[in-house]
Amino acid sequence: VAVVVAVSRDARTVDDCPPDPDPWEVHATWWQDGFTDGADAEYVEQILPLAADLLAGYDRVLDVGAGEGQVSRLVAAGGASTVVGVDPTAAQASEATARGGGPSYLRAAADDLPFDAASFDAVVACLVFEHIEAVDEAIGEVARVLRPGGRFAFFLNHPLLQTPGSGWIDDQVLDPPEQYWRIGPYLVESMELEEVDKGVFLPFVHRPLSRYINALADHGLVLRRMHEPAPPDGFLDRAAGYRAAVTIPRLLVLVADRTPGGTGGP
Repeated sequence: VAVVVAVSRDARTVDDCPPDPDPWEVHATWWQDGFTDGADAEYVEQILPLAADLLAGYDRVLDVGAGEGQVSRLVAAGGASTVVGVDPTAAQASEATARGGGPSYLRAAADDLPFDAASFDAVVACLVFEHIEAVDEAIGEVARVLRPGGRFAFFLNHPLLQTPGSGWIDDQVLDPPEQYWRIGPYLVESMELEEVDKGVFLPFVHRPLSRYINALADHGLVLRRMHEPAPPDGFLDRAAGYRAAVTIPRLLVLVADRTPGGTGGP
């Protein structure tokens, strides 16, 4: 029988597991303890350095889905004069404010940003848009608050290679045995509750990459760069079962610019 050595995420449909009243509020402390202040190798070795590089030189920056503010603080420390973080979760926005570091924070959803048009030079979102159901509206709001020529950088769990049910397969039945990365139902757009840690279920919306690219184009955002970094050493040290799949990226980073003549809508 083929053996799954390293599965990306354990997925259950919403019907399989009733959601918490608000899982992001319930699990805010879990996130803060496990993914900030140097606790997570992917953030320390990969996400934060790349975010700093992509946002260097931008003065007014919005962090969408800021959580407890680690990306916002990084951008402020890099010299941006105005950094604002928004998050719909009260526990995250409160913790971000308490940790200080220069940025200001508001409770707001990505699809209803409380800012005037062209308020920001850059917008960043780290591992946020795969949790947003209203993705077209959210990208439209990003385009609206960006000035012409502004930058949008967002980090995603790779929508092709990290689909629910994907993982590394070590098939010892075949002769000779084969190892390969199994891809889940890529073209099926679905919302799932995924067990990201024992007893911690969070909503993920899987959608194909074309949904993101087309939404960018519809709202006057032109794709400039894509990054598919290999898993960093610190992550592999902690998740040894993933080493066989070291050539399979976990992240996709898209960098788009707001076209000068764009309208912020399709």
